Amino acid sequence: MTYAGSRLVHDADSHLMEPSNCLDPYFDRKLLARYHDLPVYKAKKSFDKFVNGQLAAHDDAAFRAGVAENILLRKNYEAHGAFRREDRPDVLDLLGFASQLVFTTFCLGNFGLDEGDDMELCYAAAEAHNRMMTDFCSVDRRLLATAYVPLEDIERAVQTARNAIEMGAKALMVPSKCPQHHAPSHVGLDPVWAMAEEAGLPILFHVGGEDKLNPVYKENGLPPVPDFHGGDDNFTSVSYMPIPSAVMQTLATMIFDGVFDRFPNLKFGAIELGAAWVPGWMRSMDSAAHAFMRNETRLQNLSAKPSEIVRRQFRVTPYPHEDAGWIIANAGEEVCLFSSDYPHVEGGRNPMKRFDESLKGASTRAVEAFYSGNFIDLMGEGLAPDLRRETYQQAG
Repeated sequence: MTYAGSRLVHDADSHLMEPSNCLDPYFDRKLLARYHDLPVYKAKKSFDKFVNGQLAAHDDAAFRAGVAENILLRKNYEAHGAFRREDRPDVLDLLGFASQLVFTTFCLGNFGLDEGDDMELCYAAAEAHNRMMTDFCSVDRRLLATAYVPLEDIERAVQTARNAIEMGAKALMVPSKCPQHHAPSHVGLDPVWAMAEEAGLPILFHVGGEDKLNPVYKENGLPPVPDFHGGDDNFTSVSYMPIPSAVMQTLATMIFDGVFDRFPNLKFGAIELGAAWVPGWMRSMDSAAHAFMRNETRLQNLSAKPSEIVRRQFRVTPYPHEDAGWIIANAGEEVCLFSSDYPHVEGGRNPMKRFDESLKGASTRAVEAFYSGNFIDLMGEGLAPDLRRETYQQAG
């Protein structure tokens, strides 16, 4: 018996756990030295001794013999299939998931390169990442590779999106935060959205590409607060709060400026950014559209209320500690997706149990939409037809 049992479950968030040299085989050789000189790369490389020790455990026969009973207990570098692509199909077999959307861990945020001026290196890193992800996922069609497309340089963004689609990526990930010199809704980026729509692939936002907490908030005169990893570099209760701020603003701008309407068949997803914010955000956009419509032609031209556009084209993954049932009741059953965050520790040891508890009051239709239907709708042509096996009619 698999973890999912007989249920149809698609996983909207899983990860690789890469060593620091993961991009080297895929990087433009003439830029590799510049990439290795990045301070953020050197900081990651400083953990190589620890990481290599964790990865070496996977060569031990006794360790591998315990894979099945520890499939959701071993986390990060200890997890089966976290970095060896030949092991990853076993993970899907043991979990019983019909597919997994796969994201990087090492490259989330593209090393902050899109905050600087070295656009050549920024897009070289994105291209290397995309080659790595599609190579890893090529071992099994149930593994759906995400490609990263920085939006800082419009011409390069268009080319990177084209390359990603040609190499077989199943989704295009873009940063949540606004580019430095133009809006994410800039018409120059329309070819990116057009290519994704034509290919039937979604545009995704993922935690790691958002604006970070102002570090001054930590200066409270009190002892440092540890995060759940024991350090202070990841999220604490205070730094958790602004996680969705950038994606809320970016998506609202794209809706108000007509991007969703210009590409009505294009789907968008917010992954590992939480979802408790979504119902209030939908109402706030409706209120803004109502308040400013008289003077803004762009709002007058919208095809529907912003909340209705959200239900039509946007999907989101709640955290397992959030009340998914409440979110669905207030945002609509079309919106939410199941995710395991495998093999990250944040996903917990039994994500389905936690989600099931919060979904007790939801209809059978809503539960099926959460675990499979909404993912099928989001992924479009990125999901092989025989993996869809829809058990209900999608709303609308």
